[in-house]
Amino acid sequence: MTSGGPRWMLDGQPLVAGFTLGALLRQPAAALADWAAQHYDTDRGIQAQGILPPIEPLHEVWASGVTYLRSRDARKAESSVADVYEKVYEAQRPELFMKAVGWRVVTSGQAVRVRNDSRWNVPEPELTLVINARGEIVGYTAGNDMSSRDIEGENPLYLPQAKIYTGACALGPEIILTDAEAMRALPVTLEIWRDGAAVFSGETNIARMKRSLEELVGYLYRELDFPDGAFLMTGTGIVPPESFSLRPGDCVKIQVGEVTLENSVA
Repeated sequence: MTSGGPRWMLDGQPLVAGFTLGALLRQPAAALADWAAQHYDTDRGIQAQGILPPIEPLHEVWASGVTYLRSRDARKAESSVADVYEKVYEAQRPELFMKAVGWRVVTSGQAVRVRNDSRWNVPEPELTLVINARGEIVGYTAGNDMSSRDIEGENPLYLPQAKIYTGACALGPEIILTDAEAMRALPVTLEIWRDGAAVFSGETNIARMKRSLEELVGYLYRELDFPDGAFLMTGTGIVPPESFSLRPGDCVKIQVGEVTLENSVA
């Protein structure tokens, strides 16, 4: 790509210099595919080492919690107030929290981090929705919602410290434009490698979520404006066993539908 151009991909295509995600997400869903097609740069290639997170600095990444039965059970097991998570799972209102702003997000080939003051850290592979300014779901990418389970388990009010820190959010490396209906049965897989050997793997499917994608987005946009669109992680259905914690040097590979996200751990 030329200097100054966006070094990330949309539907596998590099984009012209001057393209902005905000401009894309100000388009209505019905017009979005045609608008995007006018901004593909088919004359240029893209170098993997030059890819940026598929997000702009001031975009917000929000996250959903306890949307899978597996997540509910894991958070009950780690917590000193386990009934909180049972109530969240069964409640009408979902758990939503701010995860990151765009400038804090890393992408495939870059490092995620574990906190120095935590002893129990895991990746959380998640379908991450791309939502336009009108609250319409227009696409998805892969996400890693890094989490310090011992900090959150000590007290649910410590959730921001368990979830929000430098290197805690990875997205990408590309956005796939599609609608919510096409995402309802997407597969999600997680592999963790250490010293060249696989130490954990798991899989789930978006169809196992308790809540619908539209429900989660509806609550997020209920009293918040996103003039340039937003990202929403939809929760995890894959949780390593309680005996497992990430270590620096591990490699985390997440696949959501067509998108593969790989990060080393620092």
